Amino acid sequence: MRKLSYGMNVTLDGYIAAPGDDIGWSGPPSEELFQWWLETERANTLSLYGRKLWETMSSYWPTGDQQPGATAAEIEFARVWRDTPKVVFSSTLGTVGWNSRLVAGDAVEEITRLKAEEGGPMSIGGATLAAAALRVGLIDEYVLATYPVLVGAGTPFFTALDSWMDLDLVESRTFPGGVVLTRYEARR
Repeated sequence: MRKLSYGMNVTLDGYIAAPGDDIGWSGPPSEELFQWWLETERANTLSLYGRKLWETMSSYWPTGDQQPGATAAEIEFARVWRDTPKVVFSSTLGTVGWNSRLVAGDAVEEITRLKAEEGGPMSIGGATLAAAALRVGLIDEYVLATYPVLVGAGTPFFTALDSWMDLDLVESRTFPGGVVLTRYEARR
């Protein structure tokens, strides 16, 4: 069974976006944090995206390596992002590009099928999509890059659960700017 990880930048009060889908609070990540995310992306064999995160990522990373002043890590991230197979879950998009396929049907059913396949690790991104997978216990690992900022409201990293879930801390690390990365595995 494939491992499924859910990881994003998050505010100290638990939001991945402030009201209006504003992610400006995260600013550009430090070189060290960006390198950590690059290594994580490199290890993935399949990326699962909800519509909003897909639109954010696909608006920049297909040509991120061609942007003025792109660092070596950003150039590599753009290449890895384009090369990694992606599944986009949306009932409103008509097409997707960049090594991706679109799923308009039952996300939980498709994620369950993908997890059961042979293969390497997968990542899931987007609060709504991750919430659906979280509620049925499909996520194996949670990665939070917590920024020292409070936004008060917005899109939460975690959704409401019917019962608590026990996790084991497997990594904790501090990056420049006071960003604390924590990685947890679901206790099964």
